Amino acid sequence: MSVPRPGLDPELRTLLADMELGSELDAEALARIRPFSSMPVEPLLAGRAVDRREVTVPGSDGTPIALSVFSPAGTRSPAGAPCVYWMHGGGMVMGDRFSQIDIPLEWLEELGAVVVTVDYRLAPEATGTALVDDCYQGLLWTAGHAAELGIDPARIVVAGTSAGGGLAAGVALLARDLGTPAVAAQMLICPMLDHRNVTVSSRQYSGEPGVWTREMNEFGWRSVLGTIGDGQVPGHVSPAVAGDVSNLPTAYVDAGSAEVFRDEVVAYATRIWAAGGQAELHIWAGGFHGLDSLYPRARVSAAARRTRTGWLTRVLAPAPAGGAAEEAHS
Repeated sequence: MSVPRPGLDPELRTLLADMELGSELDAEALARIRPFSSMPVEPLLAGRAVDRREVTVPGSDGTPIALSVFSPAGTRSPAGAPCVYWMHGGGMVMGDRFSQIDIPLEWLEELGAVVVTVDYRLAPEATGTALVDDCYQGLLWTAGHAAELGIDPARIVVAGTSAGGGLAAGVALLARDLGTPAVAAQMLICPMLDHRNVTVSSRQYSGEPGVWTREMNEFGWRSVLGTIGDGQVPGHVSPAVAGDVSNLPTAYVDAGSAEVFRDEVVAYATRIWAAGGQAELHIWAGGFHGLDSLYPRARVSAAARRTRTGWLTRVLAPAPAGGAAEEAHS
């Protein structure tokens, strides 16, 4: 018996009809897909006035972590540029630091932001806290080298899509709990937040082919958690189970109405509000998971990108004297 669920936006439905979709993911399928889960970054940089720097930093266990730094070419602002620290998507099992990089490169062009993107280790080869800790170590390096990179340390945003959105939420929790570094805001794009996979939306998008199904999500989380029992999952690995979501940087959270993550996204924003924090929530009607990563020129995708850029423009504006910076962190 089919489960009622929101339909796709008509334009997206037409575009998606030409895409080969599956419903399950396993180790064999992952091995086939991984080589195609990222595109070369060079074509995206062509025609852009961008300086590029490659860095390797040590993880907490000594594992080398690759970072790429993209900066607007030309004269630096004496006050420093805003920074977007980017975590890629891919279900925590695929992709690399250049996956979906076109999203933050738009913010480099439009907002003059320095973009730092991290090549965190992937599951199932890395499990437990390794992925989020890699991201956190890269953020520590970025904040510690802010002056060298031309970054304003008071305007660092953690951002990511899908798995990267969940990791961005986890990094924001870690930075709060450990007291460093300062994070101005968190941009959580259709984030992977909840390992439990029990929401209504997760059940609605199950048993049929899709961009990211409940079954795929179960595989991704099993790969990350390894032998960690359900009751022992840390909140910075699965942010939906974090016991305390107060005193977090202001958040932008979005998802499509026609995707697995819809309800966990709404629940996370609601918890932030209940804890006295600030979150801006958008649910894009008829949107499937990662709609604007796959089809950025579709009308609803373009609206989502414009809305995120508008929000970043507001939260990253240099604070005037009188305490506006404090308000932005409320």
